[in-house]
Amino acid sequence: MAVDKQPNRLIHESSPYLLQHAYNPVDWYPWGEEALQKAKQEDKPIIVSIGYAACHWCHVMEHQSFENPKVAAIMNKHFVCVKVDREERPDVDAVYMDAVQAMGLQGGWPLNVILNPEAQPFYGGTYFQPQQWMRLLQNVAEAYESNRAELDSSAAQFVQHLRQSELDKYGLKQGTLQVREEDFRLMFYNFSTHFDKKHGGLSPAPKFPMPTNYLFLLRYHHHTRDEQALEHLHRTLREMAYGGIYDQVGGGFARYSVDTEWLVPHFEKMLYDNGQLISLYAEAYQATHETLYHDVVYETIGFVERELMSREGGFYSSLDADSEGEEGRFYTFTKDELHKILGTEEPLFSKYYHATAAGNFEHGRNILHRRMSDEEFARENELELDVLQDMVQTWKEKLLKVRAKRVRPGLDDKILTSWNALMLKGLADAYYVFGNKRFLDLALQNAHFILDKLRQGDKLYRNYKKGHATIDGFLEDYALLAQAFIRLYEVTFDEQWVQEAKDLTDYTLANFFDKAEGMFYFTDKNAERLIARKKEVFDNVIPSSNSVTALNLHILGLYFGEERYTELSDKMLARMKDLVVKEPSHLSNWATLYFHKLTPTAEVAIVGPKAPAMRAELSSFYLPNMIQAGSLEGGSKLPLLQDRTAIQGKTTFYVCHNHTCLLPVHSAAAALEQLQEKPPQDKFPAL
Repeated sequence: MAVDKQPNRLIHESSPYLLQHAYNPVDWYPWGEEALQKAKQEDKPIIVSIGYAACHWCHVMEHQSFENPKVAAIMNKHFVCVKVDREERPDVDAVYMDAVQAMGLQGGWPLNVILNPEAQPFYGGTYFQPQQWMRLLQNVAEAYESNRAELDSSAAQFVQHLRQSELDKYGLKQGTLQVREEDFRLMFYNFSTHFDKKHGGLSPAPKFPMPTNYLFLLRYHHHTRDEQALEHLHRTLREMAYGGIYDQVGGGFARYSVDTEWLVPHFEKMLYDNGQLISLYAEAYQATHETLYHDVVYETIGFVERELMSREGGFYSSLDADSEGEEGRFYTFTKDELHKILGTEEPLFSKYYHATAAGNFEHGRNILHRRMSDEEFARENELELDVLQDMVQTWKEKLLKVRAKRVRPGLDDKILTSWNALMLKGLADAYYVFGNKRFLDLALQNAHFILDKLRQGDKLYRNYKKGHATIDGFLEDYALLAQAFIRLYEVTFDEQWVQEAKDLTDYTLANFFDKAEGMFYFTDKNAERLIARKKEVFDNVIPSSNSVTALNLHILGLYFGEERYTELSDKMLARMKDLVVKEPSHLSNWATLYFHKLTPTAEVAIVGPKAPAMRAELSSFYLPNMIQAGSLEGGSKLPLLQDRTAIQGKTTFYVCHNHTCLLPVHSAAAALEQLQEKPPQDKFPAL
């Protein structure tokens, strides 16, 4: 960096994305009152430019436009310029993304929106080439001088749109929850119409992993035994694990694939993807015992621990797609490089990972990928399976050593509560399925880090870096952390965690809940007021904060005997139900909640000296519609464990459905037999 460059105001920020722009000639402000007041005082329009540290095209636009003194001069003369990290401020991003889409434009990042001094949007877009950007800015500046009233009128109309409730927009009415088998099957049918039956996932490209979609498929198959659901699940998880979207050398998944075959990824690696995919592959292994899924979980946790974990126990946000000025350079190899590393084994390696002299990516480089199982490859090449697998492990170790010497992709080292919660749950899920104590140790270390660094009293913060947490938490942070703590309780039987989940949920009821609509706002009632206060209901790569909250309420209602939780969860799902049936691929976490309500959720209490060991025995079986509570000696304060004792001093299982219990038993096998009986169905009195 040239020494004569002067920093702008972003130099004082903690976000790596904002710091990337701290030496731009653009007079950037962070989002906040200072910038908004300046716009009002000088009567200038505002440019809000939104992106994130791992965003490839954000970097391109910065280099082409924001580092260009000519472009910066236009921006500084006519506008107040504001940079936003969408990962730190998803509330700001959601408002202005909605505005751009209301303008009839395709959303994405970088997101560039132009506002009047009242922060009301009147124009926007995504990536602009430099000449295109300069022309746009000149035109807007001229229009702002000559047609101000027209622009303000347009902005007012967009604000009116932004303030419309999501529930009103889609005609989602309050009603009584009725769950029906035929509606559940219709969800799957509507979902299946989008299947890519050749490569897995949903058509067309680009393809995102969308973990909640496949968690729903697992549960659907468990309930219906529909082989089409299981076949598509296997195809998708296998093709993703074989493809270039998965780092074949170091483990972990890239954000998405640009093609239908999962071959060419957009190479950034996000914590939120990998945390959820650990959960998905662990659950898929529990249901199917596919060895590939075991390996993906172990390798992905290895990647996260190695490359995204802070010394304090938090997890960093992401790794960039680019290094040395090229996308994917860190992860790809030329045929010559492979020969130097592997010598005489290179031809077999290249056959296994489909590397060629011409390459399958830019600059003659190869994205390593597979097309068949180890069993098939060993047969085809007349190798013993264990010999092949030993060779593959050695190849990975050699390539990892070479990669360790390369220029690394940029690290976004901010720590976000909700993304850490997804990773925490992934680790707890992996421990539940595989029993590896290292996974539990990492989960507990992270849980204590979050409580120590990201909570103050009963409030959560969104972000943490270098000892500071500065942004109030959003519903996403509370909901996903509560979900993770519930899971952590189930694998430890330490009641601190389920009580923490209840406390977080009670805080959201007091500070995020809209009684009029029966849903939760994304922002705290005490948070900064934006031009619109949004509710998040659609499940994306990260499930919607309202669907996670509704699922938490369902489970906590069972643990604590809180009918108000259960009733609210039912009401939330009732309002969403018709849309979930029609568009399950956009509401798959809601569809999973529907699965939990289709038959009563099993309540399993385990009491006695061997409770943790007995819980581990039960976890060998795939039982997705079950909650577990446990105590070594009784005396628990948890309502689900009240009056439950170890009969005759022997560890005892109590299996209940809908507050009705079967006879106590003393083995996991006997409890499993009870769990596999059909539960009572009289669950839904009118609300």
